[in-house]
Amino acid sequence: MPRSSAAVTVLVVGDLVTDVLVTHAGALAVGSDTPARISVGGGGQAANTAAWLAHVGARVLLVAAVGADHAGRERIAELVAAGVGCVVRAHAGAATGSVVVLSSAGERTMITDRGAALLLDPADVRAAVKNAPGATHLHLSGYPLLHAGSRPGGLAALAAARERGLTSSVDAASAEPLRQLGAHAFLDLIPGTDLLLCNVDEATVLAGTGTPEEQAARLTTVAGNVVVKLGGDGAVWASRDGILRSVPGVRVPSLDPTGAGDAFAAGLLTAWCSGAEPADALAAGAALGAAAVRTAGARPPP
Repeated sequence: MPRSSAAVTVLVVGDLVTDVLVTHAGALAVGSDTPARISVGGGGQAANTAAWLAHVGARVLLVAAVGADHAGRERIAELVAAGVGCVVRAHAGAATGSVVVLSSAGERTMITDRGAALLLDPADVRAAVKNAPGATHLHLSGYPLLHAGSRPGGLAALAAARERGLTSSVDAASAEPLRQLGAHAFLDLIPGTDLLLCNVDEATVLAGTGTPEEQAARLTTVAGNVVVKLGGDGAVWASRDGILRSVPGVRVPSLDPTGAGDAFAAGLLTAWCSGAEPADALAAGAALGAAAVRTAGARPPP
């Protein structure tokens, strides 16, 4: 029988940054002015997923790095207020990372300065994984693996999870950094992962062209389970046993797609770590992703 989501303790490792969200209705007028709504708040793939996990009742602990600055203090305070436990080192002399998100109803583009996120400390990660009471699962944002500075911290997370006997998941993060690192180089970092999540663009970088079902199946040589997210068209799940599952999308009017993939991951993980079957976990992810696109910003509404 599935456990209650309140009994799930998930460790999330990765970025905590400031998002400068620029929401515009039409095409950008390059070299001129484009009307937009601009807001500033918390972001970062790992932190967003942690916030959505807390939103649906899971117990969650975030391991990350920020600067010893006003932005870093604000970002931690937001997560604590949302019910996320934080093991976040504030690094003196470093600035908290920032991302400018250019968002329209159907797409978003990110301009990124990872700042102190590159200083993710392997010792901090190992200690958090070792000492977190009741932990059952580790979820790693792919961003730490995509940059040399933070890669040791990401690898330490996966190694510590294996040593403790936790299940693990990795979100492939972003297509262009994956392309720059190289598919083989990235996949060589995550062997034995229980679950790999990627969107269609990321799956194409990692598995080549083909249907989402074909891409997911190819990637099961690296991860025991692979999910390819299709946005409003749903998602597919392939397991190493050769079984494919899929769910249709939840079609809703989209205000801002920022953070929808992070919310999808949180919904899926909460269900799967509670004992749900893959199809039910996919449906839970799709429902939470649909909720995310109906709100501005990457986090749940207060």
